[in-house]
Amino acid sequence: MPSFDIVSEINMQEVDNAVNQAKKELGNRYDLRGGNCEIIHEKEVLTLKANDEMKIKAVLDILQTKLHKRGVDFTAVKFEKPEPIGGMMLKQVGKIIQGLEKEKAKEIVKSIKDSKLKVQAQIMDEQVRVTSKSIDDLQATIAHCRAQKFGVPLQYTNMRS
Repeated sequence: MPSFDIVSEINMQEVDNAVNQAKKELGNRYDLRGGNCEIIHEKEVLTLKANDEMKIKAVLDILQTKLHKRGVDFTAVKFEKPEPIGGMMLKQVGKIIQGLEKEKAKEIVKSIKDSKLKVQAQIMDEQVRVTSKSIDDLQATIAHCRAQKFGVPLQYTNMRS
């Protein structure tokens, strides 16, 4: 029976490349020189540091641009509000979200069922498996999911016929 999986995965190598490019640009930008601006990447956490609100927004913008150019969806990074860390410095922490949370998976399954397509969707760990007798129905389901806004980047993998 034809099937495919809906997942939310981020290529961590591309994130690392984007962070390295952003760090390089921070060193070259005239408006950020002497601002003690930095980006720290540790596993699935990105930490931005700068000495004022404007500079932390500029660092975030640079990082967002580099992630987009590398094909990483910025909605996969959830940033908190900037917080003071002493010494006139601010820090902003962002967590990279991998996999579908149970609530998002339930929302996706409900949306697929409400679309009245002849497919079955079920939650399996951090992904949603969609099966059908017709490949055309599966492709229509992918089109339906792409049209919806779930707040997380979705990929459609493991297509079997």
